[in-house]
Amino acid sequence: MDVKEIKNLHPCFNRESKKGRMHIPVCPACNIMCRFCDRVIGGDSEEIRPGVSRSLILPEKAADYVADALKCCPEISVVGIAGPGDTLATDHAFRAFRSIHERFPDLIKCMSTNGLLLPEKIGDVISAGIGTLTVTVNAVDLRILSQLNDGIVYHGKRYEGEEAGLILIRNQMEGIRLAVAAGMIVKVNTVLAPAINGDHIASIAKQVGKAGANIYNIIPLIPQHKLRDQPIPTCSEIDEARVGAEAYVPVFRHCQHCRADAIGLLGGSDFGGRIYQNRIADTFSHG
Repeated sequence: MDVKEIKNLHPCFNRESKKGRMHIPVCPACNIMCRFCDRVIGGDSEEIRPGVSRSLILPEKAADYVADALKCCPEISVVGIAGPGDTLATDHAFRAFRSIHERFPDLIKCMSTNGLLLPEKIGDVISAGIGTLTVTVNAVDLRILSQLNDGIVYHGKRYEGEEAGLILIRNQMEGIRLAVAAGMIVKVNTVLAPAINGDHIASIAKQVGKAGANIYNIIPLIPQHKLRDQPIPTCSEIDEARVGAEAYVPVFRHCQHCRADAIGLLGGSDFGGRIYQNRIADTFSHG
C-alpha cells in the first residue's frame, strides 16, 4: 500500500475519510514519567482521553478482537496500538501486530510511541509492517521538558532532569528520521500546556519538520496528575500554536483525544465497550 493510499484510508490523515480505526490495548508498561499522565486500566470509566482502557488483552488474542470489531464496524481500515503504556517498552505490540497481519494483511498498521526506544527498535517496527507512526514530542528544550517529564527508565536505569531530556529528545529525533527514511508516514503529537510549552510549539514543529515528520498534532492538555492545577488551553491559544507550527509542518486539526481502546469512526459510536468485555489484566507499571 503506497503513501497516498494510506493517507486516503487513514481517518487521522484524511478528515473526509469515512473509514474507522481500532485501538488494541495490549501495552502494560511505560518507560517515561510524564507529569500530566494518569493511566486508567479497568473499571467502567468512560473518559475520552489517551491512556484510558477498560482492560488489557493478550497480544496473541488481538486478531480475534479485530475479527469481532469488523463485524460491528466493517468500515475499519486501521488497527492501531497506542497504549495504554508505551508500545516499545515491551514486546506486546509487536506480538499483537504479527497475529493481526497474519489474518488481516490489508489493514493499515499504526503505532504510537514516546520514541525513547525508537532508534533501536526501528527494525522491529519495519518488520511488523507498520505504515504510520505517531511520536509524542512535548519539548525540544531540556529546561521545558523537565517541567513536563519527571524522568525516564532507559536500559534498566532511571534518569531525571536534563539528563533524561537529553536522551529522550535525541532518540525521538533520530527515531523520526529513521522512520521517515523507511517510508513510514510520521505524525508528531505535542501536548500543549500553555504555561509551560505554549511559547515553544513553533520550535518543536521546526525540529520535527526538519527530521521529516509529515504532520503535526497539537493536543490540548487535560489537567491531571502533577499538572492538575495547570490551565486548560483556550481556543485562541490552540489556534495560535497551530498557526505557529504550520510554518514548518502541516498541522492535523481533527484529533478526538482517542482512548487506548477506541473502536469505530471518528466522532461516531464507540464499540470498545462491546468488544473489550473481558478483563485480562489490570496493572500498569513504569520501567
